[in-house]
Amino acid sequence: MATDVIVMYATAEDLERRAQDTYRKPDGRDTVVSAPGTSAGDDVSQPLEHRPEAAGAARAITCEVLEGWHVGQEAAQSVLLVVSELVTNAVEHAMPPVTLHLHRERAGGHVWVGVTDGGLAHDEGEWASSCTQEEHGRGLAVVEVLATSHGISTHLGNTATHWARLSAHEAAG
Repeated sequence: MATDVIVMYATAEDLERRAQDTYRKPDGRDTVVSAPGTSAGDDVSQPLEHRPEAAGAARAITCEVLEGWHVGQEAAQSVLLVVSELVTNAVEHAMPPVTLHLHRERAGGHVWVGVTDGGLAHDEGEWASSCTQEEHGRGLAVVEVLATSHGISTHLGNTATHWARLSAHEAAG
């Protein structure tokens, strides 16, 4: 499966959008990020605690959202795994805050997952620092296999959004 890896850097236009609490969706349109814990139809944004338990919380949020979007079980499992990997990476390798973003592309049957963090941490998280090299380090390889595309968008203040776009067709019935 061919995968596009895209790294973007903030432009003046990006910084202006950020100041207005907006972000650019994968289709290129600007969107106001929903208030924490709320959904504006096809967009969900939820802050997470910068703790190891954040991955489980993100999976629970994502599961509920995917059910509401009627995403099929097989596609949902892939989305949940990617969410878990991206949030775990944010907790283990980046500074707070951590925010989960989900966007449904109705026309193409895709789900866009983004995890925004506070930028690269100076020290590894507890789990990563306690493991041998063989015990971790495969998360982005998993994301690469499951996603149709993925990348990193950097923002003002060294924050970053790690994102992935996955096929997620609605369940039949």
